[in-house]
Amino acid sequence: MKFFIDTANLAQIREAYDLGVLDGVTTNPSLMAKEGITGQDNVIKHYIDICDIVDDNVSAEVIATTFDEIIKEGEALAALNEKIVVKVPMIKDGVKAIKYFTDKGIRTNCTLVFSAGQALLAAKAGATFVSPFVGRLDDISTDGLALIEDIRLIYDNYGYETQILAASVRHPMHILECAKIGADVITAPLSAITALLKHPLTDSGLAQFLADHAKAAAAKP
Repeated sequence: MKFFIDTANLAQIREAYDLGVLDGVTTNPSLMAKEGITGQDNVIKHYIDICDIVDDNVSAEVIATTFDEIIKEGEALAALNEKIVVKVPMIKDGVKAIKYFTDKGIRTNCTLVFSAGQALLAAKAGATFVSPFVGRLDDISTDGLALIEDIRLIYDNYGYETQILAASVRHPMHILECAKIGADVITAPLSAITALLKHPLTDSGLAQFLADHAKAAAAKP
């Protein structure tokens, strides 16, 4: 399973990359704004800065909602760097644009997916990634992980190559459950990724090893 980090924070992206587990980055206008990145020129520069850190798979989201404008914006984003994946919303013109981009060899990430039917349409159009939002479904008392299971079943039934990118992942249990289900990718905040490192028995075991080593070292003649 691939690990993407969901942020526009360059320091967090570097930290995840240095950990040795990062396969890509997802971001969106809200995350850009959170980091104080405003204005189209600054957003473009920030995407380039992200590409300079990671090896591949930087999802850059279009703001447009009509076919012609999605194409114009998406082609401009794709031209920035070969690592860019054009992030397109799950709307009618978005699906049409995904088909266009696919035919042009431009990778896409279909975002804001909340149903298996939407995921099926994205795969039919040739999306590289489809992003079902696990946490946002949980927020409205709907089982987000069940959606991942449904999409996995449908894609396996028909051999779709579109990768399931579990988005809106909030905590380490989301990551582990997505791994069990067979999501191809998760995108999560740094805190959820690094939480996988932690276990109280690891901490107590390491403390005991260090204490025993200190005793042994002090006992040397």
